[in-house]
Amino acid sequence: MSTPTPTRTAVAPLTTEDAELLVATASAAAEAAGVTVSVTVLDAGGHLLAFRRDDRAVLISGETSTRKAYTALQLNAPTADLVEAVRPGGPFHTLPTALDRPLLFIAGGLPVHRDGRLIGAIGVGGGAPDQDHGFAVVARDALI
Repeated sequence: MSTPTPTRTAVAPLTTEDAELLVATASAAAEAAGVTVSVTVLDAGGHLLAFRRDDRAVLISGETSTRKAYTALQLNAPTADLVEAVRPGGPFHTLPTALDRPLLFIAGGLPVHRDGRLIGAIGVGGGAPDQDHGFAVVARDALI
């Protein structure tokens, strides 16, 4: 007698409406703190769903927000939790240079889950790392 295969219920993917909420919420939190940022939202496949760079944000913040989101998505972990892992002697020390697509191990990237499943990621760049992380958390929590 065979064991029945458990069925998995479908989880709604991250939508453009969700992505716009994430961008708007992170941007509003940054603006309230007087910080200019870029915000990137990726779907579960790593595809861009939404992006916004504040007018006065440094240009590199667009790249850092995108790399933070990609890193959080690929490793399914907040980038803030991975900083120590890439230091010399850490388990991921060579990971930033081992892949074609650059990862960025600076706080500000968060995976986004729905019903316990990874559906995308948000990355914020332009402020201090702890600020970027906080803005991403506020946005993610608004989606839940």
